[in-house]
Amino acid sequence: MSRATLYRVAGSRDALLTDVLWELADHLLARARRRRTRAGVDGVLEITRYFVTALRASAPFEAFLRAEPDTARRLLTGGCVHRRAVLAQRSILLEAEGRDRIWSGSGIDDLAYLYVRVVESALYAELLSRRRPDFDLAERAARAVLQQTRRTAADTT
Repeated sequence: MSRATLYRVAGSRDALLTDVLWELADHLLARARRRRTRAGVDGVLEITRYFVTALRASAPFEAFLRAEPDTARRLLTGGCVHRRAVLAQRSILLEAEGRDRIWSGSGIDDLAYLYVRVVESALYAELLSRRRPDFDLAERAARAVLQQTRRTAADTT
């Protein structure tokens, strides 16, 4: 297939890269979700831990981050990949809460957005602030967000 055909089908280089990046992320998220053994906060964090580890172990993904940091920052944190990640996280939250309905209130979209931003802050630390990723810090912050939201939801019922 020629480059011209790829661009005609995808529409632009960014659109093509977005689709490729999301396919990788979606595949890894699906695998992480199948491997989840816990429910609630621990289940959500278990999925995230597996996803982050697998994504950072992807040599092509790491090569893309190093070769095109500006494009990576734009596509991963401000475009369709980010929006799809928030929707996927919303689904993960609903799936992991089970019958408890700890996050299914009206704020679940905001929670999914905030959770993704916390994870992105570690996952793409070099792109966003030239800092080394600190996944332990990000997990503590993500846990705090999930637990605070859970407590707030419990307090209102």
